[in-house]
Amino acid sequence: MSAIYRLSLKAPAAAAEILESALAALEGALATDLPDADGRVRMTWYFGDEPDRAWVTARLVAASLAAGVAAPDFELGLLPEIDWVAESQAELQPIRAGRFWVHGSHVTEPPPGGSIPLLIDANLAFGTGRHETTYGCLVALCELARRVRVGRALDLGCGSAVLALAIAKLWPAAQVLAADIDPSAVEVAAGNVRANGAPWIETLGATGYAHPRLRAAAPYDLIVANILAGPLCRLALDTARHLAPGGLVVLSGLLIRQERRVLARHRAVGLQLVARRHFNEWSVLLLQKPSAR
Repeated sequence: MSAIYRLSLKAPAAAAEILESALAALEGALATDLPDADGRVRMTWYFGDEPDRAWVTARLVAASLAAGVAAPDFELGLLPEIDWVAESQAELQPIRAGRFWVHGSHVTEPPPGGSIPLLIDANLAFGTGRHETTYGCLVALCELARRVRVGRALDLGCGSAVLALAIAKLWPAAQVLAADIDPSAVEVAAGNVRANGAPWIETLGATGYAHPRLRAAAPYDLIVANILAGPLCRLALDTARHLAPGGLVVLSGLLIRQERRVLARHRAVGLQLVARRHFNEWSVLLLQKPSAR
């Protein structure tokens, strides 16, 4: 297991977004609790590399000054190496998301009638269907399958490849690529592709769209990007360029309060909002590239 560093602080809820933006360059995974009785939220980031403490302090002080609040104290340290897979695997129950029934290899019960089973064991790669972002994407894909044809699809930031597998099950004739920046995630994704009998899904390591294979397979009828708000915004132009006219993109990994920023960036490159769904504090957006005239 790779080292994971955790940075945690409490701050007024009104300052949460500016504090998040202050540390966006670190590109960690952020979890934000609901406000407590005093209107404060717990913000926790997780990083693969240790952030520079002095840099973090300076950024938080500057952001707090801009927000008109006191700079928060924070805790930064290395998480203990616990085998969370072994600890939790037996406790995980199957998840029903739209037509999908996502289960681990420890589950012996048969899938419900009419469901589409997906075998995804809890792992170090994100995506078991239990988080609202993954769940929301699965639901969105099921809704799209009723009315959209897909010939080429990309799961960008694929994690476990659960969304790539969902696409392959809903559109069996589609060419599906699954890409992730993390080599360990790509390895897990390849294993899940084999375990689910979908060898035509191509898994590869890529930073954003910077891979010849991703460019060669474009344009895509469907792109799913379940990552974070910051990377979604930075990749907006590339996303638009890699979509076919009339193509759709499902964006997730963003909080409801980040919608405006993410939507503004994608509208600026010509994409149009088709639908949005909220799952607790998380948002799933469906956008479309206008058809060629």
